[in-house]
Amino acid sequence: MTDQALWRPTRRRLGDTLLAALAPVAASVLALGGLSMWTVLGNAGSPARIAVTGGRLFLPTGDTPETAAFFRITNTGGSADRLLKVTATGVGATTLSRHRMTGARSASARTVTSVPVPAGAGISMSPNSLDVIVPVDADWRIGDLVTFTLHFERSGAVRSDAVVDRPGR
Repeated sequence: MTDQALWRPTRRRLGDTLLAALAPVAASVLALGGLSMWTVLGNAGSPARIAVTGGRLFLPTGDTPETAAFFRITNTGGSADRLLKVTATGVGATTLSRHRMTGARSASARTVTSVPVPAGAGISMSPNSLDVIVPVDADWRIGDLVTFTLHFERSGAVRSDAVVDRPGR
């Protein structure tokens, strides 16, 4: 054997090898620590947790063919969700609608196909923002309950009652 064929570990070679191995090990430990903390805090893979409360349905006045329903939607989960549609028992087709003030005493409404519900946040529907347009039922009286089903992308169907009430109360 020749001297050139023998590999001899020198201090420099060992130092370079150690530094080359240390970078990926340190990155792995840091990533594992971050993921562990995310899991411990309850955010790792936690699904959306949707609650629907405060349902109100405006009692229509006059010959109005449509009225509006409003809900509070909260998502206490770690993942966002999306409201896709709203249906109601014994009522025709409903529509999600967003209202915007366009000037003094005037507003415009536009139909929306879905509404995001961020993780750890909520939506409070109102006449000045998001609502559900509902065909009128002439038999509704103040205090009646109308059952709605809100359909979410990840959470599925969530049922909630809305109380028939006068606007402005």
